[in-house]
Amino acid sequence: MKSELSRNYSEVTEFILLGFRTPAELQILLFLVILLIYVVIVVGNISMVIVIKVDSRLHTPMYFFLRNLSYLDLCYPTDIAPKILANFFSNEKKISYNGCVAQFFFFPLFVTTEGFLLAVMAFDRFSAICAPLLYPVCMLQKVCVRLVTGSYICGVINSVVQTGFTLSLHFCEENRLDHFFCDVPALIEISCVDTFVNEIVLFVFSAFIIIATTMVILVSYAYILSTVLKIPSSQHRSETFPTCGSHIAVLSLFHGTVFFMYAQPGTIASPQQNKIIAVLYTLIIPMLNPLIYSLRNRDVKDAVKRKLCRK
Repeated sequence: MKSELSRNYSEVTEFILLGFRTPAELQILLFLVILLIYVVIVVGNISMVIVIKVDSRLHTPMYFFLRNLSYLDLCYPTDIAPKILANFFSNEKKISYNGCVAQFFFFPLFVTTEGFLLAVMAFDRFSAICAPLLYPVCMLQKVCVRLVTGSYICGVINSVVQTGFTLSLHFCEENRLDHFFCDVPALIEISCVDTFVNEIVLFVFSAFIIIATTMVILVSYAYILSTVLKIPSSQHRSETFPTCGSHIAVLSLFHGTVFFMYAQPGTIASPQQNKIIAVLYTLIIPMLNPLIYSLRNRDVKDAVKRKLCRK
């Protein structure tokens, strides 16, 4: 059917984002909730970046990675949240073709980079806890910079590939996206040409990225937990387990939702279920990360107290 339609198509110049299909009386409440979440994302992640930047005691590899994580958690929600909020007050809910291209280029770039950065952070914690004597040698500043740069390179590669294949799609006269931002699966769904190659590329790249980063994280934390269990002091174990548990919970939520959305052949869930899952990794996780990595981190809390006392 799609191949027949592709013989006579007219390209669209804009898309209509159907967004959240909620009753009119709940629209204002939903707007306020998303606005609050976005404000927490902006304030929390900017605060983390500033605190780590200005406090010399936090100029260590772990906080260098954490600062980059906060930057990413600020970037990819900002790619989509302002448009979501603006559409609550728009009857047409339109986004230009170029605006859509910008969204589906930058979003996978930042999300893919974050996936690799989380794996790097897990390896950093493994090195610090399981091989403390070698840690200062392994995690030199230039090594940390290369690891972060490598994460961004992987993000750029995935984004360029996904964007290139998505730009090859044609949409005929159908421009209604049953989503709240221009996501690649939603664009594939309304395309009027054969999308088999696009679906395979999306599945293969997403599955490889998610499985590779998840394996690094799981192996690193397995060694960490094994090492912590050997610590004779029960106090140190009780301090480490809650922190590791919260990190693993966030990592599982991030990788699980991304895997469900991108690393599965075909569409299993309904559009409404996809939107709920998308909210988790586009808004909820970037909000939780600064809270977990700061409120459960004594060094960050001490740095904030020192700055407040100086003021």
